[in-house]
Amino acid sequence: MKNALIIAGTLLTLSASAYAEDASPAANRLDNRGDRIEQRLDNRGDRIENRLDNRGDRIENRMDNRADKARAAGNEEKAAKLERKGDRVDQRLDKKGDRIDNRLDKKGERINRRLDRRAQHKNR
Repeated sequence: MKNALIIAGTLLTLSASAYAEDASPAANRLDNRGDRIEQRLDNRGDRIENRLDNRGDRIENRMDNRADKARAAGNEEKAAKLERKGDRVDQRLDKKGDRIDNRLDKKGERINRRLDRRAQHKNR
C-alpha cells in the first residue's frame, strides 16, 4: 500500500512537470511578465507607504517638540493643540500611504490575473 502511494505521488509529480513543459513559450512569458509587474507595483506601493509614514512621523516629532517648548513656557493649551495637530497629520499621511499601497496592490493583481488568463488561452 505504501509503495502504491509513493508510485502514485511520483506519477502525479511527473505528469504535472510534463504539463508545465507542454506550455508554450509565449504562455510562460506572459505568466512571468504578469508576476514581474505585480511584484514591481507591490514594491512601489510599499516604498510610497514607507515614505509617507516617515514624513508623518517627522512632522509629528516636530510638533511634539514645539508642544514641549510651549508646555515648558507654561502654555498648556497651545501644547495640547500642537500635539493634536501632529497626531492628525501623522494619521492622515498613514491612511494616504495605505490607500496608495492597496490601490497599487490591486492593480498588480488585476494585471497578473489578466495575463494569466491570456497565458491559459495560449496553451490551448
